[in-house]
Parts: sequence; C-alpha cells; structure tokens
Amino acid sequence: MSAKLKKAVEECRDTNNTELDLVDRGINGLLDAPGLYTLKHLTRLTVSHNKINSVPPNIIELYSLEILNLFNNHIEDAGLPTNISSMPKLKYLNLGMNKLNSLPRGFGAFPALEVLDLTYNNLSEHSLPANFFCLDTLRALYLGDNDFETVPPEIGRFKNLQILVFRENDLISLPTEIGDLHRLRDLHIQGNRLTVLPPELGNLDLVGTKQVFKADNNPWVTPIADQFQVGVSHVFDYIRSDTYKFLYGRHITAGGGPPPKTSDKSKKQSRQPSK
Repeated sequence: MSAKLKKAVEECRDTNNTELDLVDRGINGLLDAPGLYTLKHLTRLTVSHNKINSVPPNIIELYSLEILNLFNNHIEDAGLPTNISSMPKLKYLNLGMNKLNSLPRGFGAFPALEVLDLTYNNLSEHSLPANFFCLDTLRALYLGDNDFETVPPEIGRFKNLQILVFRENDLISLPTEIGDLHRLRDLHIQGNRLTVLPPELGNLDLVGTKQVFKADNNPWVTPIADQFQVGVSHVFDYIRSDTYKFLYGRHITAGGGPPPKTSDKSKKQSRQPSK
C-alpha cells in the first residue's frame, strides 16, 4: 500500500501537479503517504473515502493548500490538530461523514476559509470553540445531519454567508440574529423540530428562482403550515406581517416544551466505533 502511495506522491512531485487524488486507497493515516509533506506546491488534496483517524500537525507544511477533502473517514475529536486553522490559503475544508463530537480550540482562526462542510458528524451547539464565529470569510456552512437543538445567536456575525445548511438536526428554534445574514441565498432547515420562524427571517431575500429555502418535515404551528401549503413566498409575506409578529411573541412568552424527537440517531455511522 505505502509503495503505491509513494508512487502517487512522487508522480505528483515530478510532474509538478498541484492536485493529488488519493480517494479510496485504504489509507489509515496521512503519514502512510511517504513524501506527502514535501509537496509545498500542492493546492488540492483529496483523501476522501479512506480510514484516516487523525490528521497530523504536519498538515500545515502544505502551506499552498487551498482545498482539503477528508470526507468519509474515521476522524474523531483528538484527530484534528489545533494548528489546522493556521493554514494560510485554505479555502475549502470538507470534514463531512467523520466521527467528530467537537472541534479543536481555535478552529475559527482560518484566515481564508470560504466553504466548511461538517455534514454527518455528532456536533451540537456545545461542540463549537469560542472563536468559531470569527470565520469572517465563510460563504458556505454545511452542518446537516448533526445534533444541534439550537443555533447560537453569534451566527449573525457571518456577514458573508450565502449558504447555510442545518437539515436533519434536532433544532427546536432559530435565533433572531439569523435575520442579520443579509447575503444568505440558500437556507436548509428541513427535518428538524421547528414550530415557528423568527419574524427577523423576513429580512432575508430567500424567495425567487435563484434562492433556495427548504423547511419541510418540521412540526409547524397551523398558521405557518397553512402558508407552506400555498407556497414559500406566502410564508415570508406572513412572517413579515404584524399579525404574525404578535402571534410569535405570544408563542415565545407562553413557552411550552419542544416537540419530541422523532428519529433515533444511535445507529448513525458517525457513532459507530472505528474498525
């Protein structure tokens, strides 16, 4: 195995190729690829669909890297080095379908990150480091198929965010600060436990042929459910109305318990022990 990986690395170096594809090679660790960290010119590294359980701190030696795809591996909490966020040119990081319960300290320090995919892990609002919402350059954040019940209000600091995905979590509410994401064009909140929408969501431009708003499979209160039957544009007209703002305020004041969980996530691949 290491001989084949060594050959792939050598070919990349000899041809001065800026992209290295090591998909589905049975790799257990990034140290299994001899000479990988000598590829200072590398801009794209794809090591998805392997068995990698940790990323060594050496990863920062690939200082030209702009795209790092680690999708579908076995990376757990201790498997991400704290220095990964110091990679100066990294724009795209895919850590989807791993076994992450939390993110390392300082994770929000990436200076150039634009796309972050954390889909299908075990993350929640308690998993995020204090500086997570300092990712000022972020344009797309994928957090689908995780365990969020709430979205931290600091989400409103992502002023450049255009795509936000929270589908198939356990969300019971959205913060009013979501209305501060004025560049947002794609919002996916389907498959949660949401009953109402904050009126501030009406500040956003999420209706039209170039926008995406998906919110099906939530236990909406009847007035909102009725508007969804007519169409998304009617939902946004309704939540902007004074009538809805009054009803929303009364709903929040009344409190009441959240809807019960309807899905059993114990059998998720991200929760199974690594083999």
